[in-house]
Amino acid sequence: MTPIEHLGRAVMWIAALFTVIFLMTPLVVTVAVSFGSSSVFSLPPPAWSMRWYDSLAGTRGLWPALLTSIEVAAFSTVVALALGTLCAIALVRGRFPGRDAIATFLVSPLMLPGLVVGIALLQGFKAAGLREAYSSLLIAHVIITLPYVVRTVLGALTLFDFSLIDAARTLGCSYPKAIMRVLVPGLGPAFLTSGMFAFLASMDNYPISIFFTDAWTKTLPIQMLQYVEENPDPTIAAISSGLVLLVVLALLVSGRLVGLRKLADF
Repeated sequence: MTPIEHLGRAVMWIAALFTVIFLMTPLVVTVAVSFGSSSVFSLPPPAWSMRWYDSLAGTRGLWPALLTSIEVAAFSTVVALALGTLCAIALVRGRFPGRDAIATFLVSPLMLPGLVVGIALLQGFKAAGLREAYSSLLIAHVIITLPYVVRTVLGALTLFDFSLIDAARTLGCSYPKAIMRVLVPGLGPAFLTSGMFAFLASMDNYPISIFFTDAWTKTLPIQMLQYVEENPDPTIAAISSGLVLLVVLALLVSGRLVGLRKLADF
């Protein structure tokens, strides 16, 4: 390896290290503050305490907002998995003009700012006469989670050997049975990966959810913002630490079932 290559590799590792530090520092600070005893955000904390985690049980509006977020995320993930898989199969197996344009359109919510998508959906729902907050929120979250499923399953399908389905049919399986026994297990890692990202994206979404909430229907990010405005104490850091833990658990489970290397390939 030449000196230039050694220098390039060193620069790459230094840049990667600074990137990791830049991304991880806010998370570490948030978790550290959540275990402090001070009623203000201070680091290092004067003493370590679990008081802010104990206060979560009595935090007004927290648990209804968490339940709403879980319901919306679970519903949107299941619907996005079903619709996204059908769309991906049509794009891979279909022979029709404009496939690339349709594929780009399906993932376009990821390319646009959240506020732009939220305003567009708000105007579209208003024109369609849909004014109920909960229904609007569910549909909006299906739209923003669908790209994760389409993009991931589409990539997995391009690597899938569809001749295996024909082989299963020659061995006596009906077409639906061949799909369930061959295609679905083959796409299992893609389903798990896309479902994980869709669920977390829905749980964490703020810029679109803000347009479809009211006094009775609030997601967790909306409730967290309201809490910061009313009571700026480290309780919000404890809630954020719980969300960080949720992501870590999702990665651990996915890594255990699929493998982190295969997970990153999608």
